Amino acid sequence: MKLHRIYAIILRFMYLFRHSLDRLSDAFYWPTLDLLLWGVTSTYFRSYLPQTSQIVLVILGGILLWIIVWRGQYEITIGILEDLWNRNLVNIFVTPLKFSEWITSLVMLGIIKAIMSFSFGLFVAFILYKINIFTLGFYLIPFALLLIITGWWIGFFIAGLILRYGIKIQQLAWTAPWVISPFSAIYYPVSSLPDWAQAIALFIPTSYVFEGAREVIEKGTLDPNKLYISLLLNSTYIILSLIFLKKSFDKVLERGLVKL
Repeated sequence: MKLHRIYAIILRFMYLFRHSLDRLSDAFYWPTLDLLLWGVTSTYFRSYLPQTSQIVLVILGGILLWIIVWRGQYEITIGILEDLWNRNLVNIFVTPLKFSEWITSLVMLGIIKAIMSFSFGLFVAFILYKINIFTLGFYLIPFALLLIITGWWIGFFIAGLILRYGIKIQQLAWTAPWVISPFSAIYYPVSSLPDWAQAIALFIPTSYVFEGAREVIEKGTLDPNKLYISLLLNSTYIILSLIFLKKSFDKVLERGLVKL
């Protein structure tokens, strides 16, 4: 694996990011809109239920943490779609670029964009609502790592599907993360879900992260088992999704990249 090839792919997408209004709006506009909408809503709830003094932090903290999942997934799937839309995969892989280097560059892009969007969201939340997510303290680090790993395996799985079936299923690149969001308990405890949904939430690694974040906000402590279970699930899913993505890519090579 050569770092200069990974850097070249990252640099290419960063140039595209700077000159694309769509990419800029995805990174900054939509997070700001979510924070405005849910911030006003949670402030309204707090005015009627003063005993729920932490509701603004819980809801806006959930939005900020979800940005990490979204950006981790988005850069992988949109990066692959960008090359499919431009029929550029042949041009990329006629070079010495390896599959692992290509995927690593998309993963690194996800980290970079997650930091950018998350930092911007932190600034907006603090300016508008005086919310500081750093009240999570040291726990913010494992929470962020677990969430971005979730974004990666979702991105790998959707990228594998796109490689197999083409851009006719490209809508999954925008909608896939939201499939698990109701079971992730972003804004509410898992116990508030119906029994069948709670059973699904047991297998969703993000549910343990958001439950843990609320536990830290409300009690100042965290059951470490939540982190261990989330890590175990994430590790299993990312291995399976990478195997699926590699098999999908190999199948594409058998058919020929020009046919994508």
